[in-house]
Amino acid sequence: MSHSTERKNPKLIVVVAFDRGEDGELFPAFGPADQQSEDRAIRTARALAAKHVGVIAWSRDADPTLGDYGTPTTLFVSGDVPDME
Repeated sequence: MSHSTERKNPKLIVVVAFDRGEDGELFPAFGPADQQSEDRAIRTARALAAKHVGVIAWSRDADPTLGDYGTPTTLFVSGDVPDME
């Protein structure tokens, strides 16, 4: 049996809420705000959804020291949000 001492990459968990400017373009009205857990991100996003035209919560594995980022996973989305690139 082998024992792995390899650590799992930390997760980057973010919530962003959007509103529309006078020109009709979306702009971040809240965040991006780092969250402690995916559950907290979803709760925060749901609370913001009633106050903004769009909100998204997402997470991805991340190692900022190496610049290594995994594929984003959407946890919650409501309303109008820009495409994730």
